[in-house]
Amino acid sequence: MRIVTTVFAASLLAAAALGPEPLVAQSAACDRACLADVMTAYLGSLVAHDAKAAPLAANARFTEDARELPIGDGLWKTATKLRPFRTDFLDPQTGTAAVHAVVEENGAPVLLAARLRVANRRITEIETIVVRSQQEGALFAPDALTQATPAMTTPPPAAQRMAREAMAEMALRYPAGLRVGSFEKSDVPFAPLAYRFENGVRMAGPGCTFRPPSCESMRSQQLPTLAGIVAHVVAVDEENGTVLLWMDFGPGSLPGPANAAPRSLVTFEAFKVYGGQVHAVEAMFEGMPNGTASGWR
Repeated sequence: MRIVTTVFAASLLAAAALGPEPLVAQSAACDRACLADVMTAYLGSLVAHDAKAAPLAANARFTEDARELPIGDGLWKTATKLRPFRTDFLDPQTGTAAVHAVVEENGAPVLLAARLRVANRRITEIETIVVRSQQEGALFAPDALTQATPAMTTPPPAAQRMAREAMAEMALRYPAGLRVGSFEKSDVPFAPLAYRFENGVRMAGPGCTFRPPSCESMRSQQLPTLAGIVAHVVAVDEENGTVLLWMDFGPGSLPGPANAAPRSLVTFEAFKVYGGQVHAVEAMFEGMPNGTASGWR
């Protein structure tokens, strides 16, 4: 779904945010606790090198870095440890469990972003991004991710929770801003202390490292214009006030040598949204060939 440059129409948001209707009925029996347990079992199966330890459906499918692989391949063969950093994004309405996590391969840290689709308490789809180095991810500071951040994981007060459609609309203003090169033009209502982590690097907000002090204001921060950006909603966690987007930043987002195949940044990017504001943004991304498709969407 290509992001428009103006405030999004209700019909667009309904299509992007709510997901396919049949899946809602199929996954209704798996609540947030169930989805979290499914994610725990999946992560455990990685370090056990045993895909059968995860509750997989018979027809489960798996991609790593947008490439379809056999179940049990990829990170299942190489992961050796789970580090404490883990942030879940749980959406019972669409049967989606997603995660930002740090794992290890023989002591070396690896960034993992994953989306699981769950139906009848079984995993039917697994879509992962695995980042092992700065060369793969442009930014790479996994050792800075020691624990999940309270700003992203603490549920908002009940009175400040928003409807899922409004949460999705607010998060989608972010890629709309990148499309036109301005969060002010797309009217992203960042909270005063809002920040952005990218692959563990604090790129915006108080204490930012990217051209301070200009990066301290999320709303007025200077941005590239990424006219080819595309995005869709992966999960809306209404109870925790988080929205997860899949985005391909498009041509120009990851400059490289003239003789190299063009690449762009692809991300699972999370937004803390409540009380009419965006309070935090956390992304895990990797450079992939231009036009990379998203998993099974």
